[in-house]
Amino acid sequence: MKKTTIGWAVTGSFCTFDRILVEMEKLVKEGYDIIPIFSFNTANLDTRFFKASDFKNKVAEITGKQPIDTLQTAEPLGPSGAVDIMLVAPCTGNTLAKLANAITDTPVTMAVKAHLRNGKPVALAISTNDGLGLNAKNLGVMMAARNVYFVPYSQDNAISKPTSIIAEYGLIGKTIEEATIGKQIQPILQ
Repeated sequence: MKKTTIGWAVTGSFCTFDRILVEMEKLVKEGYDIIPIFSFNTANLDTRFFKASDFKNKVAEITGKQPIDTLQTAEPLGPSGAVDIMLVAPCTGNTLAKLANAITDTPVTMAVKAHLRNGKPVALAISTNDGLGLNAKNLGVMMAARNVYFVPYSQDNAISKPTSIIAEYGLIGKTIEEATIGKQIQPILQ
């Protein structure tokens, strides 16, 4: 049986990088093949959470592949049919807005667009401080989009950050299983 290939796109919610590395390792151990794709910020910005080069090296160590981090290398993913499912984890509000408005100006948005044009599934693991604020309209657009699925999410701090939402990263594997057969994992809201 062919291993499922995941295009794992990483955008700049840097505080979640430790969590996604854990999930990435789990999926590789379960036999998934992962092709990493980085946004420009993920590929280039050093933060208090990771130096960009250290994060890139860790992802390459886990997946056995160097991350795709240019528009030119992301675009062929769609026409080549290289991945079975595209996962954006974490998916920032900025990336969510770009996807909802068909803006294709990063390796991540290019990879997602190229994948969706083939009618294949995309899973989004939201991590944004304004998901229930100005970005709520973009969340609604993408929730209604064909072949787009969501890792279940919840408010991460309803008192101090009432518009902030974050995916339940431990449900990435189950979300991928369901999305590859055309189903949305339920419940979406945790």
